[in-house]
Amino acid sequence: MITHSGFTTEPWQVREESLQLDVLPQTESLFALSNGHIGWRGNLDEGEPHGLPGSYLNGVHELHPMPYAEAGYGYPDFGESVINVTNGKVMRLLVDDEPFDLRYGTLHHHERTLDFRTGQLHRAVDWTSPAGRRVRVRSTRLVSLTQRAVAAIRYEVEPVSHETRVVVQSELVANEQLPPHNGDPRGSTVPQSPLRAEEHHASDVHLGLIHSTEKSGLRVAVAAEHRVDGPDGWQGTSEAEADLARYTVVGRLSPGERLRVDKTVAYGWSRTRSLPALRDQVDAALAAARHTGWQGLADEQRGRLDAFWDCADVEVRGDQRLQQAVRFALFHVLQAGDRAEEQPIPAKGLTGPGYEGHCFWDTEAYILPILTYTDPDAVAQALRWRHSTLPLARERASQLGLAGAAFPWRTIAGRECSGYWPAGAAAFHVNAAIAAAAVRYVQCTGDEDFERHIGVDILVHSARLWHSLGHHDEAGVFHIDGVTGPDEYSALTNDNLYTNLMAQQNLRDAADAVERHPEAARRLGVDEGQVRCWRRAADAMAVPYSEELQVHEQSAGFTRRARWDFAATHPDQYPLMHHFHYFALYRSQVIKQADLVLALFLRGDAFTDEEKARAFAYYEELTVRDSSLSAAFQAVVAARTGHLDLAYDYLGETSLIDLLDLEQNTRDGLHLASLAGSWIALVAGFGGLRRQGGDLSFAPRLPDHLFRLAFRITVFGRRIRVRITPDAAEYTLLSGEPLVIRHHGDEVRLTPERTETRPLPDLTPPRTPSQPKGREPVPFAQQ
Repeated sequence: MITHSGFTTEPWQVREESLQLDVLPQTESLFALSNGHIGWRGNLDEGEPHGLPGSYLNGVHELHPMPYAEAGYGYPDFGESVINVTNGKVMRLLVDDEPFDLRYGTLHHHERTLDFRTGQLHRAVDWTSPAGRRVRVRSTRLVSLTQRAVAAIRYEVEPVSHETRVVVQSELVANEQLPPHNGDPRGSTVPQSPLRAEEHHASDVHLGLIHSTEKSGLRVAVAAEHRVDGPDGWQGTSEAEADLARYTVVGRLSPGERLRVDKTVAYGWSRTRSLPALRDQVDAALAAARHTGWQGLADEQRGRLDAFWDCADVEVRGDQRLQQAVRFALFHVLQAGDRAEEQPIPAKGLTGPGYEGHCFWDTEAYILPILTYTDPDAVAQALRWRHSTLPLARERASQLGLAGAAFPWRTIAGRECSGYWPAGAAAFHVNAAIAAAAVRYVQCTGDEDFERHIGVDILVHSARLWHSLGHHDEAGVFHIDGVTGPDEYSALTNDNLYTNLMAQQNLRDAADAVERHPEAARRLGVDEGQVRCWRRAADAMAVPYSEELQVHEQSAGFTRRARWDFAATHPDQYPLMHHFHYFALYRSQVIKQADLVLALFLRGDAFTDEEKARAFAYYEELTVRDSSLSAAFQAVVAARTGHLDLAYDYLGETSLIDLLDLEQNTRDGLHLASLAGSWIALVAGFGGLRRQGGDLSFAPRLPDHLFRLAFRITVFGRRIRVRITPDAAEYTLLSGEPLVIRHHGDEVRLTPERTETRPLPDLTPPRTPSQPKGREPVPFAQQ
């Protein structure tokens, strides 16, 4: 969309200068506001026209039966789908006796701006009704990052041409009519009318609705309060029914006079609280917001974002689109996780119902790394949610005949929601991503209390899973058979290399953790014999390798498969999964997304530089990137193996995925993992950030297209700024005790008193690898 005539490229905001109805569903995702608890899609204030209405509460879902033609033992009985909860955004307007509807009359100007520094969505409209009454409408919307239950709108109307009677209807609307499912399996089958009315009330400026879900047993309360400023003579009335509560303001305005309505909305939900308790909860949130006031909420929002950008900003010189894209990505990743507070971070955040609102391993593998270095408190909360689901994960492991815990491939509340068992049952690499995220968080923050009470539990139960899942052969080699790795065009393989190497690290980390925390080991029943078994399995882990090709194998025997016939595959047949049966895909050398390449990044210590270069080149020829998860890690490994231009092109793909709607499904919500991948590609790729245990190192290099990259991270209690130019890197310790880092292998001591500058070594560009025919990344300059 950003190349659309209505959009501008600016460093700190996304601005749409004219209303573009042809991309309205997509912009509703781009302009979404969230704090990790509440999510409001960027729908127009008046509710219509719309692409997809959306108001979400993290964790609020409904259950639906999972039908099977042939059911089997251990198949999930119910799926979970995010639901559209009560909409508090609606501000309808009548100008004299005509609805303010931009599909009619004359639209002189329409502008929307999402500001990354203020966390507000601004809108300005200049419109003349079919009867010739011209008005200006301005609105500002925010979802508070400091008051978790609160969202707010400031709505202003000003006549331009005539004295005008205006009617503003501020509403709470439940069970909105939604458009039909479009058939895309990446979308959502959100239930229609999922909320059952329990209570409604309206009194003066206060509105309230309480509903519950039938099958999941959740109760949702929403309340709103209003403050009106305008010329004398305006009147306000309120009314409520089961699915609608409305506060109506009527007034006569002369040209130049303004009527302003400030609306504050509070949300709450619970599985256990009573109706009165939940009603009191949202009323209390409104009282706190009333005390703060509109300007106070705006000031708090700016303060929170100032603090975030001070720790997290990434500056790019050389491409304005990239600068806008990476800040857009950082802003939405913050929104998704900042106040999730022991709830999952879904693949789409709270920007849309795509993937039914499910959380995948994307959260721990893509989103939590960026938050670890920029907003670590959010990481602790996300992992505490995973920890809370351990009883369900242990139950699932037992059902599969395994020890330990088997975390779900996709879920909202902790139970497996995939009816496709090769993924839902066999994608055990989810465990490794969660365990790695816990270790990364502790190593970067030093949070020993978290490790003692949360991290050790996750590591131990995951290690037990790996040990029971694998086996030693007659030669003593430890194999993990019948698993599905990250690549979804392969399933039920033996010794998936990524899974094995991540399991190996998990086993060693668990052994180390219980030795650091013997009291936790006793609590979990871990003895010395079990720790020895973990270490023995890790040391004997199978690592598939083709001696003939001198390249590591994605899984045992992978390189013996027939190669996919890319020359005979038409461009319209991608994504392949929409045009070919999985039977054909599973038995071929064709890769949907980075798998072994992901291991080259996350377990780079397990490969020599020569092995990385050969493996990257080999798997580039097979990877079709039918998943949005692929380009980010291909960018990192391309940069680390010296293919800087290729890395830059992949960076463009991952960073612009939603701003350009590259996957043609941004309407269903943003691709949070891919957006997080833009930070990973810049900081871990071109910035060369590496972390092994307590060591922090950088190996920066820039492509010719960029002449400066600067970023900030927080690690080990220190705040560090890195600035990279084509010739040198500058390291500055902004706060904290002195620290020793490495620059291309050389030690650098950082102190608060000075900036350390080091030259970048020369690079001889290697031969550029090829990709499958028709699946080459589009050069960034042409995207």
